Amino acid sequence: MLKLNSNVHSYKQITLVMVLSDLSIKEIGIKLIKAGKLVARPICVYGSDIPPDNATPVASISRCIARAILTTAIREDATPLYMGHETLEGCCPGGQAWFGFKDFPPYIKYFVSIGSKDFRNGAAEYLKATPEIVEENVKSIGEITPPGKFIVFQACEDLSGEDPGVRSIVCFGIGEQIRNLCTLIHFRSLNPFYSVLTPWGPSCATFITYPAGMAKNAPFDSVFTGPVDPTGNAWFPANYMALGIPISVARRMSEDLEDSFIIKRPKIAYPDHRIELKPAYEK
Repeated sequence: MLKLNSNVHSYKQITLVMVLSDLSIKEIGIKLIKAGKLVARPICVYGSDIPPDNATPVASISRCIARAILTTAIREDATPLYMGHETLEGCCPGGQAWFGFKDFPPYIKYFVSIGSKDFRNGAAEYLKATPEIVEENVKSIGEITPPGKFIVFQACEDLSGEDPGVRSIVCFGIGEQIRNLCTLIHFRSLNPFYSVLTPWGPSCATFITYPAGMAKNAPFDSVFTGPVDPTGNAWFPANYMALGIPISVARRMSEDLEDSFIIKRPKIAYPDHRIELKPAYEK
C-alpha cells in the first residue's frame, strides 16, 4: 500500500512513503550494512530514563562526542554510550549545547567565526564570516531538545528485543558506500533536492542532532551527510563520510533494498573492474 505525505516545513517536500513491515532495529542495521557493504557498525540513537546496564559515559571515551560515537562504530568490542545531565563533565561544551543539555555559551559565536580579544586571546576557528552569521544560523536551527533523560548511542547489531524508541541511525563509510546509500534513499523520493542534505554544523549535529529530530527546525524526513566540520579532520578518516538517517527513512531503505539497483545490478553498485582515469598530461 502506498500513500502520499507532505511535511510541514517550508521545503514542502512530497515523499512517497511505503507502509513498512515491522523490522527490528537489528534487522535494519543488517540491511544497511548489506546495502553499503559497511565495515563500521551502524549506530542507533534513542532516549532513555535509564542507560543500558553495560553502557559507558561518552566522556570516558572522548571529550568529543562525535569521536566517541565513531569509536563505538569501528570497535566491535565497544559498549553502548550514553550522556545526560549527570554525565556532562568532560564533554565538549559545544556538544552539550548541540544535544540540548545546555544553552550555547555566549563566546561560541566568536570562537566559531573570527574570534574576540575577550575570549582566549582571540582564538577562532574561522568557520563563519562573522559572529552575527553564527547567531542567525543557530537561531534558524531552533530549540534543541534531547530525546530523554539520557541519550544512548548503541550499535544496531547489539540491540535485541523491543525497539526502545530509536530516533535515527548513523552510518560511516567510504565515498562509494555513502554514494550508494544516498542513491537508495532517492529510490522512492519525489523531490530530488531535499532527501539528502549537507547542512552547516559540527560533526555531532550531522551524526545525531539533525537526523534524530532534536532540532526544532530540522526537516524530519531528510538524511544528513557530512560532516562539514574540519575541526574533526584530525580523527575522522580522510576517506570517510557519515550519513545520519531518521529511523523512518532507514526503515524505507531497508524495505527498498531488494528491489533497488544494489541487489538488481550489484556489479554497477560495486564494480569488479574499474576504469582508471589518467590526467590529460599522461600518455
